[in-house]
Amino acid sequence: MQKFYLFFLIVLVSCRHKEIAASEEAPVSQAQTPVTVTTIAFVPLVEFEELNATSAFLQTNFIKASANGYIHSVNISLGQPVNKGKIAFTLQTKEAKALGNTINQLDPSFHFTGLIQIHATASGFIQELNHHEGDYVQEGEQLAVVTDSKSFGFILNLPYELRRFVSTHTSMQVDLPDGTHLEGEVAAIMPNVDSVSQTQGVLIKVNTSASIPRNLVARVKIIKSERRNSASLPKQAILTDEAQSNFWVMKMIDSVTAVKVAIIKGLETANRMEILRPQFSPSDKIIISGNYGLPDTAKVKIVKSEE
Repeated sequence: MQKFYLFFLIVLVSCRHKEIAASEEAPVSQAQTPVTVTTIAFVPLVEFEELNATSAFLQTNFIKASANGYIHSVNISLGQPVNKGKIAFTLQTKEAKALGNTINQLDPSFHFTGLIQIHATASGFIQELNHHEGDYVQEGEQLAVVTDSKSFGFILNLPYELRRFVSTHTSMQVDLPDGTHLEGEVAAIMPNVDSVSQTQGVLIKVNTSASIPRNLVARVKIIKSERRNSASLPKQAILTDEAQSNFWVMKMIDSVTAVKVAIIKGLETANRMEILRPQFSPSDKIIISGNYGLPDTAKVKIVKSEE
């Protein structure tokens, strides 16, 4: 009986050792991180700064009385567009009014009025209307102010560090708040810099026949650099350290393994980054999501590809 128990114990211990050995030899399956991958793209890249520009009329013209007298009629209104030469006011002196009544009494067929016509001196909009019908004015007194439509443009307060990217006759697109895009050109650069903000005034002329109000704020893009056909990746694919001095991507080397590849970045836009080195091929798969925190070599599972 004791021999039987001893034999049973030996068999039990032997089976236990085999189970332990089998468990040690069995490979431990690694957890796979679900990821999304993308590929390199060769697209135009433009690096720019977006700034505000305000619409303005840089020059105004004044309509003035040419003699002492009473305003007989007003043919303009505030905010009205006018053309150069339009009759804006008619003026009648006291002497002309008195003389006209006398002459008309002597010969009614003469129809003497003695009215003086005062014309708009430039095309534009009536910005100010200072007098109305019946007012008495003196010679040289201001009757109205006309904004000169030829002086219309957008004033851009350009930070001086961006001055090298802007020159006279540079083409610029002006984006209005309602979504309208206007083609513009730098007409002049002011010769002074604001001492506080260190910005320089730039006048942008736009090619449009539409009526644009004064003090409208638009957006202007200052092109800093551009590439016609540059290898780039979405920014989400680029990883960096805390100091943002080293950059890398996670590249797939087979269907389940991703490795860390250091890169040299170039031009950077709002959503893409140029890759100067290394040169990836269009078939290389780069992780775009799920890449954060992965080790140098990681087991992953591709759940989606973004071309």
